[in-house]
Amino acid sequence: MSSMRCVRFLPLKWLCGIYAICVPFIVSENPCKITQDKADCSHMKLSEIPSDLPRDIKALDLSHNQLKKIPTANLSIYNQLEELDVGYNTLHLFEPELCDSLTTLKRLNLQHNEFTKISEKYFLSCKNLNDLRLNYNGINAINGNPFENLENLSVLDMSHNKLTSTFLGDRPQMPNLKELLLFSNKIIELKEEAATFLQNTSLQKLDLSSNPIKVINQNYFRGLRSLHTLIMVDMQLGSSLVEQLCTALEDKGIQVLLLINVQMSGINNTTFKGLAATNLTSLDISKNSISHIDNDSFVYLPNLQNLTLDYNQVLLLSPYSFHGLSELKTLSLKRFFSTSKVYKIEDLSFQWLKNLEYLNVDGNRNLDLTEKTFTGLNSLKNLSMVECSINLDTITNKTFSSLSMSPLLEINLTKAGIAKLEYGSFLALGRLQRLDLGLNRIDQDLDGNEFIGLHQIQLIYLSYNNRLTLTRNSFSFVPSLQRLNLRKIKLTFREPNLSPFHGLQNLTLLDLSNNNIANLEENIFEGLSSLRILNLQHNNLARLWKNANPGGPVLFLKGLHNLEIMNLLSNGFDEIPAAAFQGLSKLRILDLGENNVYLLPKSLFDDQPSFYQLNLHKNLITSVEKELYQNVFSNIKILDMGGNPFDCTCESIAWFANWVNTTNASIPGLDTQYICNTPSNYHGVSLKHFDNSPCKDAAPFKKCFIFTFTFTVAFILVVFMIEFQGWRIQFYWNVSVNRILGFREIDPRGENFRYDAYIVHAKEDENWVENNLIILEDDEACGLKFFFEDRDMESGKPQLEAIVNSIRSSRKIIFVITHYFLNDPWCKRFKIHHAVQQAIEQSRDSIILIFLEDIPDYKLNHSIHLRKGMFTTRCILTWPAQNDRVNAFHQNLKIALGSSNLVT
Repeated sequence: MSSMRCVRFLPLKWLCGIYAICVPFIVSENPCKITQDKADCSHMKLSEIPSDLPRDIKALDLSHNQLKKIPTANLSIYNQLEELDVGYNTLHLFEPELCDSLTTLKRLNLQHNEFTKISEKYFLSCKNLNDLRLNYNGINAINGNPFENLENLSVLDMSHNKLTSTFLGDRPQMPNLKELLLFSNKIIELKEEAATFLQNTSLQKLDLSSNPIKVINQNYFRGLRSLHTLIMVDMQLGSSLVEQLCTALEDKGIQVLLLINVQMSGINNTTFKGLAATNLTSLDISKNSISHIDNDSFVYLPNLQNLTLDYNQVLLLSPYSFHGLSELKTLSLKRFFSTSKVYKIEDLSFQWLKNLEYLNVDGNRNLDLTEKTFTGLNSLKNLSMVECSINLDTITNKTFSSLSMSPLLEINLTKAGIAKLEYGSFLALGRLQRLDLGLNRIDQDLDGNEFIGLHQIQLIYLSYNNRLTLTRNSFSFVPSLQRLNLRKIKLTFREPNLSPFHGLQNLTLLDLSNNNIANLEENIFEGLSSLRILNLQHNNLARLWKNANPGGPVLFLKGLHNLEIMNLLSNGFDEIPAAAFQGLSKLRILDLGENNVYLLPKSLFDDQPSFYQLNLHKNLITSVEKELYQNVFSNIKILDMGGNPFDCTCESIAWFANWVNTTNASIPGLDTQYICNTPSNYHGVSLKHFDNSPCKDAAPFKKCFIFTFTFTVAFILVVFMIEFQGWRIQFYWNVSVNRILGFREIDPRGENFRYDAYIVHAKEDENWVENNLIILEDDEACGLKFFFEDRDMESGKPQLEAIVNSIRSSRKIIFVITHYFLNDPWCKRFKIHHAVQQAIEQSRDSIILIFLEDIPDYKLNHSIHLRKGMFTTRCILTWPAQNDRVNAFHQNLKIALGSSNLVT
């Protein structure tokens, strides 16, 4: 308060001075997102450029704002800026001085603004710029040479403007330009003079797509010796203009040509003649409604490696359609043939494709395959025939016989209309590794002969077929199999007692889901020692794990010691035997969701201490016990137990509620799916909001109950003892009272003691007393004398009387406390009682405790009714574990023996 009174009376000029000093240090919160060396100020409706950003930022995003200009003065303070994005604003002017201030600027994005003209002055100083985006600006013409000084520019995007010509300058410029994007403009003619500015460039990619080009000058590409990729997509060129284009590309370095949807109606033997002297390696002419391919049409493309002819309307494929494509590696004929008319593939149509590795004929209906259809494909490794209905619904040993010389590794026959596999269907495909037969109409018993000859097969996909019945030999000819998918095929087992999977020692994945399987034998997975993933979701296995099942629960998972992922989702389980997952020590992901489980055995997860993911969602679990889940949750990373009717009481959920609020594990749906069902006061409340403080308050009542129960039982036992042994107790009591009261009272202040200490110890500790206490009598400087029963007990006197006299004659009493001492009936019943009684009667601080073991205070109190708090610190000694501390112990003992007996 005093300091505030002083400030109140400061002169006005002083206050002004303080304000002037402090204001520069008041920093308002900047709305931009600062991450490392980038500032993101996009989507903030800014009309001015912020001036309080870090000075060393290298990237600034000002897109999607309301900027009308770019003030050089505002940006000059960020002199390390390399990237500037001011797209999606309303800019229509550009200050040429900007690049003078931002000498390190390399990337400038001006897309989606209002630049209709580009001045020659705009980029005079932007010599370090290598990426410039001017797309979506409505630019209709380029006057002069605005890009002449951009010597380092490699990417220029002028797409989605209103340019009517490719003209960007009247003299050569941009020597390092690699990529020029001019698509979606209004370019009608490719004139020779419009490409003058590109003569000295190293242009590699040119995109002229979506332009209404009608005329192509034969000299347009003359100076583009480095042109690698030409993209002309979604245009109305027609077959004639395409031929002109190919002629214009003669003697160029073109390697990739995209002519997608350019209205070609056919390919004749002169279409690509102009490309004969090029090194074209990739050609895409898909979506062109091509109806015919003349013989020898591709002889001018000897270096072509990738050819795409998707989505056309070809009626005939002859033996010379692909003549000349000896180097072709990839051929895509997806929906290549006509869908409205009958088409034909003549034998030996692929005979010239000696080096073809990938062939795609997806989506071609009613393929008429013969024994010579694929002849000549001696290098084919991958064949895709998805949605390619074959003329025969049965695969025989002749269907793919024309591929017997091919090193085919993968064949995809998904949705091919296949209904049956005959003996040796794939006999010619000895090197095949992946076979996909999913989503067909196969309906048969698999005897194993269907897969004979597949010596190197690794994956067989048979999911989503009509019906399959497995026999014990279904996969006996494919021991190399690693992945087997049998999902949703109405799977049955002809011989339930014999496993159809025996011999598949290399199998790592088995999918039997969605088959409504209700019966499995214990040996069903016998021999699958390498299995890592097992999918059994959406079946009907609940009966197998019921205790009431005839013969007890069926432990069908035994032997799968390497299993890591198992899916048992939606099987109707309401009981799970304690040994269900026994031996599955490597199991990391388990899905038991959408079952009817409400109680899990406490030892269920004893063999799975390192779960990564556990899914128990949408079951009937009400209680999450610490004893069952604590070890499982210790290392878990993902837990899903949502959708269960949790009982939000202290006994059922308190531990779990505390765990979910403190764990680092991922718990999907924690806020919405973990809802209390009972009791009524918590119904509909999120588990996160469960208040477990009353549970902590209830803990003492539990201890109180245990104590009360123990006390009640002890009281009953004492009553019974008094009832049946009361006379004996009364006898000893009278003897003790007479003995004690028969001695005269001693005044501790004037009494001379015969002994320095009386040692009370258990029989088992006698050697320790002799070796560590009695030896102190040999020290003449101390002059100590102890009463040691085995040595100093007077003969001829009753033992009780001798002990009493000896304690009275001793200045101190030493208790040597061990667990033997606490259990010694003689010490507990008489010696301790008499020593304590004498100390109380005489008001003496005479008892010394020596602990040879770590005895908790509650045990000390329970056994001899003493606590450490009853004694002074100097009278409580602990025998050291280290030998070098024994002398210190003896010194402390001497101090304790020499202390006063008077109670202070």
